[in-house]
Amino acid sequence: MKFSWKNLLLWSLPIIVITFFIWQGIFAPITNDNNNVANSRMTYGRFLEYVDMGWVKKVDLYENGHTAIIEAIGPELGNRIQKIRVELPASAPELITKLRSHKIDLNAHPTKNNIALWNLIGNLFFPLILILSLALLFRRSNNTTGGPGQAMSFGKSKALFQIEAKTGIVFDDVAGIDEAKEEFEEIVTFLKKPEYFTAVGAKIPKGVLLIGPPGTGKTLLAKAIAGEANAPFFSISGSEFVEMFVGVGASRVRDLFKKAKENAPCIVFIDEIDAVGRQRGTGIGGGNDEREQTLNQLLTEMDGFEGNTGIIVIAATNRADILDSALLRPGRFDRQVNVDIPDFKGRLAILNVHAKNKKINPKVSLSIIARRTPGFSGADLANLLNEAAILTARQHKNEITLHEIDKAIDRIIAGMEGTALIDSKSKRLIAYHEIGHAVVGTLLKDHESVQKVTLIPRGQARGLTWFTPSEDQSLISRSQIKARIMGSLGGRVTEEIVFGDSEITTGAGNDLQQVTSMARQMVTRFGMSTIGPLSLENEDSNPFLGRGMANLNEYSDEIAIKIDKQIQEIVEECHNKTVDIIKNNRVIIDKLVDILIEQETIDGQDFRNIIEQYTRIPQKN
Repeated sequence: MKFSWKNLLLWSLPIIVITFFIWQGIFAPITNDNNNVANSRMTYGRFLEYVDMGWVKKVDLYENGHTAIIEAIGPELGNRIQKIRVELPASAPELITKLRSHKIDLNAHPTKNNIALWNLIGNLFFPLILILSLALLFRRSNNTTGGPGQAMSFGKSKALFQIEAKTGIVFDDVAGIDEAKEEFEEIVTFLKKPEYFTAVGAKIPKGVLLIGPPGTGKTLLAKAIAGEANAPFFSISGSEFVEMFVGVGASRVRDLFKKAKENAPCIVFIDEIDAVGRQRGTGIGGGNDEREQTLNQLLTEMDGFEGNTGIIVIAATNRADILDSALLRPGRFDRQVNVDIPDFKGRLAILNVHAKNKKINPKVSLSIIARRTPGFSGADLANLLNEAAILTARQHKNEITLHEIDKAIDRIIAGMEGTALIDSKSKRLIAYHEIGHAVVGTLLKDHESVQKVTLIPRGQARGLTWFTPSEDQSLISRSQIKARIMGSLGGRVTEEIVFGDSEITTGAGNDLQQVTSMARQMVTRFGMSTIGPLSLENEDSNPFLGRGMANLNEYSDEIAIKIDKQIQEIVEECHNKTVDIIKNNRVIIDKLVDILIEQETIDGQDFRNIIEQYTRIPQKN
């Protein structure tokens, strides 16, 4: 709440009033008259003697007759009138008679009623404070969306509304997803110059759904639309619709579209729409009634009885497989735009965008970086250059070089760099293991090329062999899958041949998991076995049960036995071929292990040059 003199007065007034009443109730003098304060005291017996001697001139009674302030004059008092305090006994009926008989001026003062005062405070003042506090809370609930007033605005939309969204991002800042950019450039044109489309009878699309893996630029596209379009822009996350109270989400949807209709034509962006748009009526124990009500209201607002003329809804998700089919039909989300992992040209364009504010050495070629990073999303590439810049600053350099970029790539893929291993049997065993992977991968025509072999630990790995993945990973042949199986077995097979069966280690645990998974997919998904061209399993997972929990076998036990046998035969065949490669190139392996232990890292090209001194490397596909 902002500071204002009105608020200061509102909060200060109760404090001032409380302080006043407390002062009046507790600290007011008993005598209620500062002139009546006595400086000395006297016993009751001495007081009676003064009365008998005629020295007492006036008596004032306080506290229901328990205390008296007397005015007396006499030789003992220096013949001056002095005020003296006397504590009277609880019962002294003869005192009043005696004072009257000596014709002494007598006054009685009533006791101040403190109990009545505090009753007044409790019955009047505290309810007044409560009323003022409630008034302040209601005032804040009308002016803000946070704080205590938030409890009074559950049904209000939390959408961020901007007439002209100043995100600082335009279409020129978005690279690597040209097809998606064209779709949204058309929508922005529709908002700015709708007559181009209406002249031929075209209608503005009601919804555009962005689908793609995380980090590919879906939210960035929405920010670019907000920066390009001179139209009102509403931004909200799908999770902000759903609350624990039934009906709140639907109310927020109504409120959002009510505001949007008042500002049409406009754009409504819903990020992570899968939080509210999941399939209805599924899952164990029924669906979430609150979420389903919210989804029903969203469906009605997008294309219901009234419609939403002039409102373009843009949504983003990376879980399109779990969205309700009614949400995906034309009339609600007319267009579904796939934002995929960028290819080489896309990665190069993204690197050019993020390299604008980085001090990169002119000798560094961004195209080389783009070729070394297949499978990287836009967010990964931005993080790559940022990590390289951090490493450059840490080493007190002025420019980013290829060395820092290489380290950043390794760190992103495999984790932080660990401490180098000391010379020992364990280090030599790891060296043989990694050289086994690299040699088998290099000597197989259908395997990817070796990029680097290192003994420097990263993450959980004690050593690593890097292969340069191919650009096109969508179609993989049977020979390529078998080559990958043999490459994964290269480390374990080298341990068996060099150190013997009794010395093999657990280092190949992850390799064997990959081997088993690839062999099983060859049999059950790709039809690459003697069982036939049958797809016996699929990778679709039930989003309400979790990945892999609902994969029920749709084949007989006899087929299951055949599947296990075929997997075993494929792995055994690849294992035997790998053994032959390792045995036939033992001299090369020993030479490479000595070099690796000495240098700890061998570059891919240097690795191939050493092998070519002993044998011919097949031409890669």
